[in-house]
Amino acid sequence: MGKVLILGGTRYFGKRLVNQLLKNGNHQVTVATRGLTKAEFDGPVDHLIMNRNEESSLVETARSGYWDLVFDNICYSPDEALAAATAFDGYVGKYILTSTLSVYDFGKSPLVESDFDPCVYDLKRGGRNDFSYGEGKRQAESAFFQKANFPVSAIRIPIVLGPDDYTRRLHFHVERVMHGTPIGIPNLEAEMSYITSEEAADFMQWLGGTSLTGPINACSNGSIAIGGLLEMIESIVGKKAVVTENSKQEDESPFGVPASWIMDTAKAQAAGYNFTTLSDWLPHLISQIAEG
Repeated sequence: MGKVLILGGTRYFGKRLVNQLLKNGNHQVTVATRGLTKAEFDGPVDHLIMNRNEESSLVETARSGYWDLVFDNICYSPDEALAAATAFDGYVGKYILTSTLSVYDFGKSPLVESDFDPCVYDLKRGGRNDFSYGEGKRQAESAFFQKANFPVSAIRIPIVLGPDDYTRRLHFHVERVMHGTPIGIPNLEAEMSYITSEEAADFMQWLGGTSLTGPINACSNGSIAIGGLLEMIESIVGKKAVVTENSKQEDESPFGVPASWIMDTAKAQAAGYNFTTLSDWLPHLISQIAEG
C-alpha cells in the first residue's frame, strides 16, 4: 500500500486498523486527528493535526504528500465528502470511506449493495448536523461516487462489537441482564448483522490491498435476533432479562430495531475475503464483558 493516511484513527477499530497496518510492515502510516485523544500504537506512526470542519486544514493535510491509500473514518455529511473530493484530487491512489448498514432501509433481507445506489441518489448539500446519521452517510457516499475523480470504496458495516467498544452497546445488554434492569425492545424477533472491531479493521486493510471500488458490505457470517442475543446473555450470566416494549429513553436497547436488518456479503466473499462466523465469537465476547 505504501503511504497510508487514516483520518480519525485513535479509537476503536480505527486504532486496530493502524496496528494491523503496522503489523503488516509494508506501510508508512500517518494518522490525522484533532489531537484531542492520545493514542499509543504498536509501532512508529506519523501524526498530523487536522480540523475536519475547516476546509483549509483538510487541504493542508491532503496535500502534504501523495497518499497511496486514504481511510476516512470521520466523514458524516455530503459537505465533508465534497471537501475531501476536492482536497485529495490528484493526491490519492484510492480512497476508502467507512460507511454503514444504516444507508439501507428496513424491510428487505438480506441487503445487497445495489439496494442503495449512491451514484443515482439525490445529492444535497449540508453538514453533519443537517442529517440523521444514516442519511448523512447516504449523502457522503453519493458525494464521493458522483463527484470524486479518484477510485473510492465505501465499506458498509453494521454495529461493531468488541471489548474496546467505547459506546458500550453490548455492555448495555449484559450489564442490564446481570442487574435486572429493564431493556426496551420494539421487536424481539428482528435479526441483525454484526462485526467485531478486529474483523472490521482486518477487512479494511484487506480492501485497501485490492482493486475493488464502489460500495461493499462487511459483516460476520450469520445473524441473530435481539431475543436470541438476550437468551445467550441469560445462559452465560445466569440471570433473566427484564424486557419491556414501553420504556423510558434511557432504557431503550441500542440494538432495538422494528424489523430485521441483515447484510449480504457475497461481493466481498467472491473477491476472496473470508468472514468469521457470528456464533463462534459472540458467546466469548459476552463472557468477557460479564467478567469485567
